[in-house]
Amino acid sequence: MRKGIITVLILSFLAIGCTPKYEGTQTDETADIFPDYTEVVIPSNIAPLNFNINNEGSSFVTTISGEKSGELTVKGQKVRIPLKGWKSLVEANIGADLLFVIDVKREGKWIRLRQFKCHVAEDSIDEYLVYRLLAPSYEFYTAFSIRQRDITSGEDREVYNNRMHYNPREQQCMNCHQFQNYRTENWQMHVRQVLGGTVIITGDESRKVNLKTDSTISAGVYPAWHPKEKLIAYSVNKTRQFFHVKNIHKLEVQDPASDLILYDIDRNEVSKIADDPMAFETFPTWSPDGKYLYYSSARQPEIATLPSDSIAICFDKIYYDIVRRSFEPETKTFGDEEVVFDAKSLNLSAMEPRISPDGRYLLFSLGEYGTFHIWHRGSDIWVMDLATGETWPLEDANSDDADSFHNWSSNGRWVVFTSRRDDGLFSRVYFSYFDTQGKAHKAFMLPSENPSSKGDNVYSYNVPEFTIEPVRQSVRDLSKIISRPVGRAEFAGE
Repeated sequence: MRKGIITVLILSFLAIGCTPKYEGTQTDETADIFPDYTEVVIPSNIAPLNFNINNEGSSFVTTISGEKSGELTVKGQKVRIPLKGWKSLVEANIGADLLFVIDVKREGKWIRLRQFKCHVAEDSIDEYLVYRLLAPSYEFYTAFSIRQRDITSGEDREVYNNRMHYNPREQQCMNCHQFQNYRTENWQMHVRQVLGGTVIITGDESRKVNLKTDSTISAGVYPAWHPKEKLIAYSVNKTRQFFHVKNIHKLEVQDPASDLILYDIDRNEVSKIADDPMAFETFPTWSPDGKYLYYSSARQPEIATLPSDSIAICFDKIYYDIVRRSFEPETKTFGDEEVVFDAKSLNLSAMEPRISPDGRYLLFSLGEYGTFHIWHRGSDIWVMDLATGETWPLEDANSDDADSFHNWSSNGRWVVFTSRRDDGLFSRVYFSYFDTQGKAHKAFMLPSENPSSKGDNVYSYNVPEFTIEPVRQSVRDLSKIISRPVGRAEFAGE
């Protein structure tokens, strides 16, 4: 018995004596980490903020401690935080700060970088994010996919990919996924080219439909699912893209013609919402109560009457306003158009209106001109208080490069958007905390289990949409729906 006690004491002494001390001499050297998670506000249920340390050194130790309680330590230049320990630490410090301390061994001595912190908000974030992942070239169709990220754990899975029906002579492209009220019971996505059609899922039922009629200029493009009814508003667009030779913006996407339609799912019927020949209407979205349809509109007769090729030359003279129309669900009729934000008078263009879940704020992207701001380096995200009419940029969330394709979380406290701020080439997903005073805080990148080094990730993230539950269909389920013959929608009154 005595021998056992002595052995334990010796092992304990050795363990204590061999415990390395990493605390280094404090310096003013800033921690250079990617992704940048310094001084951000994070959700109370976010996945671990894994990052890479870019400072020089031979050994690295990161200590994360909670203002209220708890601490964890991670060794290595690649900081990969255990999920279980991270969850416990964050949950114990809701409403408080997490302090990050990085010790670096350099030339045999330990130094300590300048510490930084994150604040854990009391507000959670929706559990899932559905986004489109694109290869560097739009010609690489087989590399396109729609994916779903569990924001709380970092797990990622495919919803659908273009390889399922690959044909080297006629390829497939899917896009514009959207969900009704953050749930996955009712949702839709488009399939272009081979086996083309709009896939619409309502509960256990599904269909593939061609929304192009003889009375409309195209099939549905940008969707907006009514929050209460089985109705989807779409823009219909004649879209063209061209590449600049000298302009710093590499690609221009333009609509020489665009209108709005309403699709009644139960009736399989299309009707017109807005088809002013002197205007370009696009990017519809509903107010949370379903009583208003907001959209972007460029009413410019001097350009709209030009031939299509001439409109292309005027690409930097087209300015979109944010407008809206009232809607009566019982009769499915719309009121007259009214301007909500006059961007044209500022020689600017306002796109992609999104209304906060409480109906108070209007979020939109503001750029120098045109419709596709993700390719415009000067585009920023702005917000309007619909009660007062006051507008302001999300200064702490915006960057010097393109910020666009934004959406609200279901509780209205988080904004998700895509940005090219990292390298100017590829768009990646960012979150920003939007507090009760209407202030957006510093944006941070979507966490990943194994983040790449800056510049290594050569895929673009596109059209991020929050959901509160996972997509219910598998890749194979969706493949079977897409394989069906396409139905055709009817035009109301014909």
